Amino acid sequence: MVRPRLILVALAALLVVGVAALGLERFPPPEFETDYVRPTTTAPNPPQGLWEYVDAGVLAVTLVLATVLILRTRNRKLIFALMLFCLAYFGFFRNGCVCPIGAVQNVTLTIFDPGYAIPLAVLVFFALPLVFTLFFGRVFCGAVCPLGAIQDAVLIHPVRVPRWLESGLRLIAYLYLGAGVLFAAMGAMFVICRYDPFVGFFRLSGNWEMLVVGACLLLIGMFVGRPYCRFLCPYGVILRQLSRLSRWRVTITPTDCIQCHLCEDACPFGAIRKPTEPWPNKEYQVARRRLAFLLVLLPVLIGAGGWAGYELRQWLAMVHPEVRLAQRIYLEENALVEGTIDASDAFRALGRSSDELYAAATQLRDRFGIGGALLGAFVGCVIGGKLLSLSVKRRRTDYEPDPASCLACGRCYRYCPKEHERLKRGREGLVRH
Repeated sequence: MVRPRLILVALAALLVVGVAALGLERFPPPEFETDYVRPTTTAPNPPQGLWEYVDAGVLAVTLVLATVLILRTRNRKLIFALMLFCLAYFGFFRNGCVCPIGAVQNVTLTIFDPGYAIPLAVLVFFALPLVFTLFFGRVFCGAVCPLGAIQDAVLIHPVRVPRWLESGLRLIAYLYLGAGVLFAAMGAMFVICRYDPFVGFFRLSGNWEMLVVGACLLLIGMFVGRPYCRFLCPYGVILRQLSRLSRWRVTITPTDCIQCHLCEDACPFGAIRKPTEPWPNKEYQVARRRLAFLLVLLPVLIGAGGWAGYELRQWLAMVHPEVRLAQRIYLEENALVEGTIDASDAFRALGRSSDELYAAATQLRDRFGIGGALLGAFVGCVIGGKLLSLSVKRRRTDYEPDPASCLACGRCYRYCPKEHERLKRGREGLVRH
């Protein structure tokens, strides 16, 4: 058990940094008015009993509150306060487990392993943020996710990341999601949980390597808004696509946009898209030819990715403990290594034959060949899709948040002069009544 005093100290430190992050935006808003302990198993056990229902209830309530605060109240300070509460509860109090990000693996294992029954709390944590995202955009990311909150709390001097670089770095998240699904489907490991960069901070202890990784991400996060959420989060990949379909989402301007671009300058996540201008005919013709070329290139990229993934089957299979054990037994039986290890001693104590182990390892390698090919084809498809997007221009007449990239933090509200006019009219209406 973590001592309460340590928890209080950590929360106090985060509150101090968080208040600074709330006050230090990209630039002061204009005046519109003068007056981790690493889990010992690859699939950590979720909390059981009453806490399952309490956690699910708190998740549902905070998602509703986040939706109201982000889409209706539109108050950054209240959104930030809810974010700190979720960081304290889901992060430090509940030790970052169960979380929707890791639940991706539980759902995958349920699909591919008939003997595994997913706990109800894990299913709720996986599905509920997806449902809210489908209807209301990324409100989970904006105020409920503890991993996002701990990064947002340390953001004090954000700098802009070039869009081409951001798009390239986001490929890591797609690859991470694919690897997490592949390894969970094969029963190899829960790689997303094992390499969670912030669980060590939530538990105030853990593997020192992951603590270093988490500390580096938080250090980067002081200047680059939410680097894990934007470039690494596998669950965020799913939320990005669902948010494109959301009926209600963040809008900056309550009436007409005056194109002051203050919101674009203020957004620390580069999620505001500027108005577009008509393409000159020459550029339009070039884009059409590029689009035709990329459509032909897309199946090539998918095929090349599938081939590369299949060729990596030996390396991918080594993640599975059964394959590693088979290799060790082979080395020991052929006197290629000295001595034995605990795993090989335990294997021999069970009375299993080496041939049986080798046959199981061969079968696993074949399965990893199929899974690796699918993973490679998926990555090739993602790369092709990103290239295709360069030749597709969406028309915009105002500054608008990109539904996929917007993390619903509410910062842009504070910078919009039209939003301030709306609030002023609301206050005057209350005074008259």
